[in-house]
Amino acid sequence: MFLTKDSKSPYYQLVYIVDGKRTKISTKTSDREEAEKFKASFNPKPVTEAKVKKVSIRLSSFVSEYKNYVSNTYSVSYLKKAVTPSFNRLQDYLPDMTLEMITSKDIDQFISSVYVNAKHAAALYHRSLKAGFNKAVIWNYIETNPFDKIKAPKVPKSFPVFISEAELIHILNKTKVQLFKDVFTTAFFSGLRLSELLNMKWNWIDFSQDVITVKNSDEFNTKNKRERIIPIHPKVKSILMTHLPIGKRQQNDFVFNRYEGVKLNENYISKRFKKAVRSANLNDEIHFHSLRHSFASVLVQRGVNLYVIKELLGHEDIKTTQIYSHLQQHNLSIAVQLL
Repeated sequence: MFLTKDSKSPYYQLVYIVDGKRTKISTKTSDREEAEKFKASFNPKPVTEAKVKKVSIRLSSFVSEYKNYVSNTYSVSYLKKAVTPSFNRLQDYLPDMTLEMITSKDIDQFISSVYVNAKHAAALYHRSLKAGFNKAVIWNYIETNPFDKIKAPKVPKSFPVFISEAELIHILNKTKVQLFKDVFTTAFFSGLRLSELLNMKWNWIDFSQDVITVKNSDEFNTKNKRERIIPIHPKVKSILMTHLPIGKRQQNDFVFNRYEGVKLNENYISKRFKKAVRSANLNDEIHFHSLRHSFASVLVQRGVNLYVIKELLGHEDIKTTQIYSHLQQHNLSIAVQLL
């Protein structure tokens, strides 16, 4: 930084470097001493990049755009069970305002109103909506996420409900249709989600390696869009062999179906299972997803590493698999008691 003078102005010019560029400013004085004082007190500021102008968008328009994004990026189940109900509830609570008008106070009051009657729903809404508004920040609709200052609501922690093989047999005895029995048994011994079971096609099955590869396709995507391999349990292999079409197998046929090319309805199968559970006079909290919990729980109790179970279940985060860790602790307690 130095002073200079040229023929274009009677005043001293202060030359300095900012952001790698040489520039100058007039001292507004022709007196050298005054110019030196100006130089001593001058504090050059870096040139900041111009901020990208925010785009104003209403909540309803953003919801439509975000749902379209989710449908192309995540599973149908995530859109249907998390994103859609969360944003529907928020739209019922708030008027159709622009996103930048939504404050943390609005969000806090919304989550609190849901929490009073439905603690788990409040937690789901908080998680799903926060992810949505994070995307709004990335898309430059808002500068900050109004959810950032709102803590996720605490929900009562409960261990997943699972059944024993003896209880499975009791349920199967109350199930009249053999097809349903086969679906229930396969779920118990594979850990497959209901959507995966009903979308499973013969091109997922490799009898030479005894593995099932859960595949993505144009019609179906796994929950996190990751394919995974599951070894075929002998009981599952026996069931698959009974369903194997006579003659040339059609690779794109559903493994479990009543009519060729027609997929079984998830809700219908889930209700059939629940009906059998109630007929067996078992815990009413048992539902179809409990078969997946049972698969994981049996593995944990037999000493299988949680990271292996994570891969078999297709969990994206080990934290999800850790809901079964209490079973490991129980085994450790039994081991110590044997001393």
